[in-house]
Amino acid sequence: MQTKNQKTNIRKKRVRKSLRVSAERPRLSVFRSNRHFYAQIIDDLSHGTIVAASTQSKELKEKFKGKNITLEVAQEVGRLIAKKAKEKNVGKVCLDRGPYLYHGRVKAFADAAREAGLEF
Repeated sequence: MQTKNQKTNIRKKRVRKSLRVSAERPRLSVFRSNRHFYAQIIDDLSHGTIVAASTQSKELKEKFKGKNITLEVAQEVGRLIAKKAKEKNVGKVCLDRGPYLYHGRVKAFADAAREAGLEF
């Protein structure tokens, strides 16, 4: 019998296998916990993070201190990462939703990032 952690890793691998990542199209990885929401744009070819944003970022930490992570918070993180990506000249990305379904906070994040100028 597989543990919860092993099942999560299987889902992550299944999602990442289908992504078309290249130098022009880095991976936008999402992680959500009960308290925080994290996103980072990763260049898999050079194995480095280009841009990162989260509820722990300087820009958002005070704004959402003590609040639950809702759709509005995920949208703010999406807008912030899109803004930072534009500053680094990253316009196209592949969304890596990890083991999470594409609905709720993940969908709200992706929609806000699209509206702010990122292209998936």
